[in-house]
Amino acid sequence: MENSMTQLFPCQKGKLVGVLLQEELNTDESSESQANALLGLTRNVSNLNSSQVDQLVSQLESLLSGPTVSLALGNTSINIVSNLLDASPDVLKDSSSRIIGIVDVVGLKLVIAQESETLLSPAVALSVKVADGSNFQETFFSISDPTDVQVRDDSRQRRSVKTDSSTPQGSIRLPHAITENLTSQEQELASRVQFNFYQKSTVFQDRSLGDRKLNSGILGASVGNLSIEGLQNDVVIHLRNTEPIPANYVATCVFWDFSRNDGLGGWNPNGCSVLNSTDNETICGCNHLTSFAILLDLSRQPITSRIQATILTFITYIGCGISAIFLSVTLLTYLAFGNLRKDIPSKILIQLCLALLLLNLVFLVDAWLALYPDAVGLCISTAWFLHYFLLVAFTWMGLEAVHMYLALVKVFTSHISHYMLKFSLAGWGIPLIVVIIVIAVDKNNYGLISYGKFSDGSTDDFCWLKNDITFYIAVVAYYCVIFLFSLIMFIVVLVQLCRIKRQNPHIVHHRTTLQDMRSVTGITLLLGLTWGFAFFAWGPVNLPFMYLFSIFNCLQGFFIFVFYCAVKEKVRRQWRMYLCCGKLRLAENSEWSRTATQKTVKKSSLMKLASAQSFKFSQSNNSSSSSSFLVSDSSEQLNGIGK
Repeated sequence: MENSMTQLFPCQKGKLVGVLLQEELNTDESSESQANALLGLTRNVSNLNSSQVDQLVSQLESLLSGPTVSLALGNTSINIVSNLLDASPDVLKDSSSRIIGIVDVVGLKLVIAQESETLLSPAVALSVKVADGSNFQETFFSISDPTDVQVRDDSRQRRSVKTDSSTPQGSIRLPHAITENLTSQEQELASRVQFNFYQKSTVFQDRSLGDRKLNSGILGASVGNLSIEGLQNDVVIHLRNTEPIPANYVATCVFWDFSRNDGLGGWNPNGCSVLNSTDNETICGCNHLTSFAILLDLSRQPITSRIQATILTFITYIGCGISAIFLSVTLLTYLAFGNLRKDIPSKILIQLCLALLLLNLVFLVDAWLALYPDAVGLCISTAWFLHYFLLVAFTWMGLEAVHMYLALVKVFTSHISHYMLKFSLAGWGIPLIVVIIVIAVDKNNYGLISYGKFSDGSTDDFCWLKNDITFYIAVVAYYCVIFLFSLIMFIVVLVQLCRIKRQNPHIVHHRTTLQDMRSVTGITLLLGLTWGFAFFAWGPVNLPFMYLFSIFNCLQGFFIFVFYCAVKEKVRRQWRMYLCCGKLRLAENSEWSRTATQKTVKKSSLMKLASAQSFKFSQSNNSSSSSSFLVSDSSEQLNGIGK
């Protein structure tokens, strides 16, 4: 960070900006007088817009462009920055990095009359201490409040007049070995140590925080103008929590990274870890020097141990891989054998399997692409396709529920023209409209996010929706609508089937309870009701439901294969006819085939009788055509599972 700071202030010559200063300044005045005039302009910072702030910052940079900064000019500059922090983040957005740089430049150029100097203001504190890079002494900095700062080393201690036994707002200890890995030239440059502390985070705005927020002040440290990183022994930072950390909330140690968010800056956890955390204080360990703070995750996601996270990761990726394989087998089976895809339920199943297959493949690629954070466009594209195929899968699950309702309750799907064409337009078109709107509003809604925050400060990265509002609207709310509708249709269909079974007990006497349970399970998986486990993954039951969610949804493709291929008699018959050889091969006119056909015909006849009687109950006006359609759908989709 320190190296980049020196490049922010090229020497700026010329007269003051007359519009901003409104003829209050004279170019012949001393730097201190001009700085005081700027200070007067910032006393009511709410009257300044972003352009005026930018001009004011440029003028202050010009005043600080000399080789040294006097104590008076430095003190005034720190107070100007303190006043600017009272402005809104939007006003300071374009100047935030330069404002942070002003504090660093004052620390680098400040004339030190004694061993150390401290500049205090309501929102910013800056301490600078003389150092010897070749024989660095352990140095300690602590701030209890904006007027109480301590800087000391092993040989001499400087204390403020005030004493306070409460937890300090922030403290940091620099070990004597911090300059050991520097070259002799770099050690000569390490002639001073500077510390700064920001009471307000106005210039440290990170648009990618989402549900997270800062939960401490911001403490910075640097040695000369050198980049100190990769330390063998971590620098220990103590930061007072702005508010107590509730149980199961995640606290993360972060530093300000100017390269994030396209150069606007952002909080980065790399190289920092949480050593200890209490209600009042969080202790961080970092292997480099910069500006540090504590982030609090407000999404109430419980802290997951690395062991649990590793297990869930294995379940997820292995499950998705298995599902992708068996979804491919299911698709090939239904596409290869024309007899299997004659009815509408099979056509809907093909569409759902295709959506789930593409979803699993993109998901598996996503984690690999996240390893290349510089490929921003590729990450955005991957997140976009992941979002799209997820919504497509949800939509086809909902359309499956719609079809079951129309076939078993309304019983008029045969009269709908271009039935599958309309379903296909809805299944693939509605999600496309949603994702186009999301990326049209802001392409940065998609990108690299961190999840799986651990106690050591490390995270896992993933290409996904970055904006939480967009996520809750375009994913959670979308699925909630489909889930509620599918759940209602599921209950309605079960009631309708129970009614048929109760009115016609002679028809279904051959079905066992196990077969009924298998049918219900198959429908549950097909409608995607298992995705509803996410609604229960909170509080003390979070971990069990996370496992249930991962197992059932990552293996959804495998379960579909089991229920709609492996245990389905019609599919097995096609496999044995055309794929097997020797004794396993089944001839088309074999006794087993004729018996199975007779069973199917008998079942169809029985279902026709049941559906005719149920139609009388529901006062259907077209029982003849509808009953044949109900036979096809109910026998294949509901009563045919496991036959």
